[in-house]
Amino acid sequence: MFRPDFAAMQVSAQLARERAQIALPMPSGAGEHRSFGALFNELRRDISSFIAEGADRKARPALPGATSLTLEGDAQRAQLQDQTEKVDRARQEAFIASIAPLARRAAERLGVEPELVAAHAALESGWGERPLRTGDRANTHNLFGIKAGGTWTGDVVHALTTEIEEGAASKRKEAFRRYPDLAHAFDDYASLLLDKSRYAGAVNVGGNAAAFAAGLVQGRYATDPLYAQKIVSLARQVREIGLPSALDVGAR
Repeated sequence: MFRPDFAAMQVSAQLARERAQIALPMPSGAGEHRSFGALFNELRRDISSFIAEGADRKARPALPGATSLTLEGDAQRAQLQDQTEKVDRARQEAFIASIAPLARRAAERLGVEPELVAAHAALESGWGERPLRTGDRANTHNLFGIKAGGTWTGDVVHALTTEIEEGAASKRKEAFRRYPDLAHAFDDYASLLLDKSRYAGAVNVGGNAAAFAAGLVQGRYATDPLYAQKIVSLARQVREIGLPSALDVGAR
């Protein structure tokens, strides 16, 4: 899904450092070194599993035989997380207030807490500060970075995005959906998660942010290896702020 290029650069740099610093053990009885590609893929799977499970390194002991991130890798991950969330509290509150009724309606259809929908929108749009726009800067209202796909018959906009595959970041131009307003965007988002079986793990999870995030990752919503961790962190922030009620929004 749509995300700023600096995120992919940071992730790619992190994985490159991990590749250079972590040596995985040889299987017993092996007579020769495994290929670099095999080692790197194994490391990538371990990192992805670590993130998808929402592991807290301070609270949980490492699993036997599991590969953990180096201190430098942890620092890179923390830095990227800070950059993703670096929007002041007032703008965060304003963004949440602007989407609260729509997040509640989509969440009801999905069987999840509305704060999780709001957190997902905040991640994909940078708290509304980095919306997907057309070439003439018009708003597409695509807060969730949803690509057009072969079955989409509505308006589209082409934009440069960054995908991360096998630890390498690549830029490409993709077609994204364009909506007439935010209501259509949230309705389409809920329909997408409900209609695509690959997102079944993200549906009907209530307030379980880790399960919701893992379901999106398992459905390949995005290629960012930090995606699940970011959603869980942002859900925590949204809960701290709180979604205003319909009466509160109307009073603004």
